[in-house]
Amino acid sequence: MRAFHNLISMQAGAYQNSTWVVGVAKAGCEDGHDLMGGSAIIAPTGEVVAQCRTLDDELIVADCDLDATTFGKETIFDFARHRRIEHYGLITERTGVELPPE
Repeated sequence: MRAFHNLISMQAGAYQNSTWVVGVAKAGCEDGHDLMGGSAIIAPTGEVVAQCRTLDDELIVADCDLDATTFGKETIFDFARHRRIEHYGLITERTGVELPPE
């Protein structure tokens, strides 16, 4: 399950930020401890374009089109355009917990 959660969190991060993710993980055994491995390169769409296939040392390579980040950043995840700072008041004005009246 570690490898599954590692990969899916990288995919989600790539998609939600519309950016390439290069996740690097040590593999093999070090000081008597097995290391996870699972390095991967993820496209801004969340697609896995390269991934290690073994638990040994491995090199992965992919062509990363940096222009592929533009669509997501200018449409779905255009945070600058969709940010509504005026609605942050409920969060920023409160600094502590208020207990309900008894």
